[in-house]
Amino acid sequence: MTEVLDLAKRLMGAESVTPATGSVFDEMEALLAPLGFEVHRFTRGDGEEGTPEAPVENLFAIRKGPEGSKHFAFAGHLDVVPPGGGWASDAFAPEVRGELLYGRGAVDMKGAIACMVEAVKHVPQDAGTISFIITGDEEGPALHGTRALIDFMREHGHQPDLCLVGEPTSVNRLGDMMKIGRRGSVNIWLEVEGMQGHVAYPHLADNPIPKLVAMLAELDALVLDEGTDWFQPSNLEITDLEVGNMAHNVIPAKAEARISIRFNDQHSGASLSEKVGAIAERHGGVAKPIISGEPFLTPPGEFSDIIARAVKAETGVDPEPSTTGGTSDARFLRAVCPVIEFGLVNATMHKRDEAVAIEDLSTLSRIYTAIAKDALA
Repeated sequence: MTEVLDLAKRLMGAESVTPATGSVFDEMEALLAPLGFEVHRFTRGDGEEGTPEAPVENLFAIRKGPEGSKHFAFAGHLDVVPPGGGWASDAFAPEVRGELLYGRGAVDMKGAIACMVEAVKHVPQDAGTISFIITGDEEGPALHGTRALIDFMREHGHQPDLCLVGEPTSVNRLGDMMKIGRRGSVNIWLEVEGMQGHVAYPHLADNPIPKLVAMLAELDALVLDEGTDWFQPSNLEITDLEVGNMAHNVIPAKAEARISIRFNDQHSGASLSEKVGAIAERHGGVAKPIISGEPFLTPPGEFSDIIARAVKAETGVDPEPSTTGGTSDARFLRAVCPVIEFGLVNATMHKRDEAVAIEDLSTLSRIYTAIAKDALA
């Protein structure tokens, strides 16, 4: 327990608000290199800080097994969301209080990465190939993170057979849920142009607001689907509305809104963008979509059984296979090999005083060891 706790503290003590670079990757490399891993680090993105094109650091580490052996990958991210104020202790000075370890990244997801590192210490090298796919840009735009790592892996011929992402999937206790899929995500900016004018002379102007309101009403009334066996219904939410008109006696020239759609595997980002675009056009507007990810599903089978056996042996719990929640980098890794997410209890992720049970770190490292050994067998 002491060893995995120390690993978590080392990673959590390296401040790494997204996009992460530098010291936290130094720590990760220092943890993996002595275990026989060949560590590759690179940065992609050449934009200014604070933009989606800002530089992102990534790490791919591999410990090769015998020729022809299986390849199991652990994946995750070292970047964290900003801590905000009001913490009981320094968010980047991990502190043990009672049975909990406090600090940003405790559960999302430096704690899980520490468990992965501890786990591989107990997997013999001749069991097979193990790799780490670690990004510094999961909490941000995710343009130059895991996508860049996938490009690197393809370029160098590294093809995992299975991949486990250490997102905090457990809900009430460690082991009660794993994610075998996630819904896709698309955000769409809507815009209606009008003609500015005086409110007393509406015939000399063109008010864009009624058109935008009618467009949003039609979009809000859409029933995209009723859900599937593994996915909840897709949902469309209006997330922003802006006119920016500071004058009470002026008809504005433009009105804008934004919607977000989380969708299941009955749709694609392109099909939904086309549907929304057609509705926007009917109301005299335009739609500008950005697709964050497509839905994926790793159907229950051999991989989920491997995870379930390991969890049951350590906790006595049967993990529920689920597709609920937000998106993760598994949406990209799905194109590489079958992928499932499993990790710590998510109750405090992204919150003030984020914390993990120290006992859960020890238990999860043993679960990860069992999963890796079984996956390579």
